[in-house]
Amino acid sequence: MLGTILIIILILLLLGAVPTWPYSRGWGYYPSGLLGLILLIVIILVLLRYI
Repeated sequence: MLGTILIIILILLLLGAVPTWPYSRGWGYYPSGLLGLILLIVIILVLLRYI
């Protein structure tokens, strides 16, 4: 249950970090890349039943 909630929250954060606004285009894909990496780690932990 906790793992599912974490995955949903991280997916929403990942979508929110995509640089689509003019002021955030200079950031590149670093914010969404970092959140994607965290999402991948959480998914692996959920699949291995650590969370």
